[in-house]
Amino acid sequence: MGDIIYTTPVVRCLKQQIPDCEVHFLTKDQFKYIYQQNPYLTKLHILKPKLADTIAAIKAEKFDLIIDLHNNLRTSIIKLATGIPASTYKKDRINKWLALKFKWSKLFSKDHLVDRYLETVKFLGVKNDNRPIDYDVAKSYQLEEFLPATHQGKYIAFIIGATHFTKRMPNEKIIEICKHIKLPVVLMGGNDVKSNAEEISAAVGENVYSTCGLTNLDQSVFIVSKAHKVIGFDTGLTHIAEAFNIPIASVWGGTTPDLLGVFPYKVKDALVVGIDLSCRPCSKFGLEKCPLGHFNCMTNIPEEIIVDFSNS
Repeated sequence: MGDIIYTTPVVRCLKQQIPDCEVHFLTKDQFKYIYQQNPYLTKLHILKPKLADTIAAIKAEKFDLIIDLHNNLRTSIIKLATGIPASTYKKDRINKWLALKFKWSKLFSKDHLVDRYLETVKFLGVKNDNRPIDYDVAKSYQLEEFLPATHQGKYIAFIIGATHFTKRMPNEKIIEICKHIKLPVVLMGGNDVKSNAEEISAAVGENVYSTCGLTNLDQSVFIVSKAHKVIGFDTGLTHIAEAFNIPIASVWGGTTPDLLGVFPYKVKDALVVGIDLSCRPCSKFGLEKCPLGHFNCMTNIPEEIIVDFSNS
């Protein structure tokens, strides 16, 4: 999800800077919501169950150029089979592996993923417009549909979900932070963290309200877009929140923004929270448990940093 949301500036810059061009986007069905309302896209294509059918559909469109921002085996086969000229994102896999394996931070690219994506269209004369990522909420919602009256004014959206354990802060840590936040707090995430949210809400009290497992992604994005500030981990919803230029505290555990190049992009008020440890990062995308058993990357983060951000 995060990787795909960061492709949106490429689509926008192509459409706005190349007169009369058509821009199509191919992705999996599970990620189509990111582009369904995108005003810069000519057509959205969904990856078909059989790769041969996707290739046939691409050939039928008679494209002039493929911009490959994924650079995996599937896209390599598509480019080879269609014979369409292509510009491909350079993943720099070797340096990333060395950086992760030996903790050689000097090998981390200092460029954001968006800037690296935009390198693929530089030869067309396309330049970075230095605007945030794009996300257009699909429907017209009202806060009262999702939040009680107590949480419909200024509130902090706390995104407690993430795909892997090492990206999430332990419940007891979140509880202590929430206890000291003055504004109402809305907990956000999927069914996988619904029980976590219930434990946090019970421990903190009425100042916390959970939407975990109660809203779909588009509704969650709407709630985030109306927040006073956002706290979140390395997960898709946190990255999507950058589209609304709301103050964000981006909290990192076993993964690091430098390795992935996905620190908050073009957000005026962003706080990146993480502590320096010899074992960090332990993975590129997160693990189901701390490899060393202590999970210091999350448990040792000073709570006051996030509390002060929320209350300032």
